[in-house]
Amino acid sequence: MKRIMVVEDETAIREFEVINLKRVGYTVVEAGSGEEALDIYDSDAEGFDIALLDISMPGMDGFTLCKELRRRSETLGIIMLTARTQEMDKISGLMLGADDYITKPFSPTELLARVDSLYRRVEMHTAKPEPESSDDITLGEFTLNLRRRTLLKNGVNIELTQVEFQMIEYFFTNPDVALDRTDILNKVWGTNYFGEEKIVDVNIRRLRMKIEDDPSRPKHLVTVWGMGYKWSTR
Repeated sequence: MKRIMVVEDETAIREFEVINLKRVGYTVVEAGSGEEALDIYDSDAEGFDIALLDISMPGMDGFTLCKELRRRSETLGIIMLTARTQEMDKISGLMLGADDYITKPFSPTELLARVDSLYRRVEMHTAKPEPESSDDITLGEFTLNLRRRTLLKNGVNIELTQVEFQMIEYFFTNPDVALDRTDILNKVWGTNYFGEEKIVDVNIRRLRMKIEDDPSRPKHLVTVWGMGYKWSTR
């Protein structure tokens, strides 16, 4: 079952989201507040694939809820709903662990495209691995295991979201190769992604905080000015 939790305090918007998601086969659980959503998540035995979170809610806002959900699960897909003028909200949500954001107002087509795209990534990340995918990729002190979908640094596990893992996998299979932002976007988010390329930059910042000794002076995930990024082995 494709299970999604929709968290929105405005009834009309929540109903719009629920109707369209159910129409294409998602099992939807609703919550009208961050507190209710967290209670549902903690007590639900089946679990969720995706959480769709509004940012502006009374009480526990979407940022706090995102942080709490990400603390509970690295594989849960999280999409934030932001207002068109709230640029910093987008960045803040992504830095707290969200995988994507949708800007209000949005159409049913955009909503379903973004949710479907994230669901495919979550499904791939949680799928039972095939035996032939068991090889490790080792670059310096880092070891990426494609079967277990883990990243180790000097033997210590680094927790990655499904988006972060896909980005690292792309870099590890192309070491010392400059990868264009558009190529990264297409590889990880898909060619039909509705959003902006800045989502790549924000996720790079988040990855650097996890893998670099000094994120402000990265040695591994380096910027290729005017193009994108590369994983440096030198």
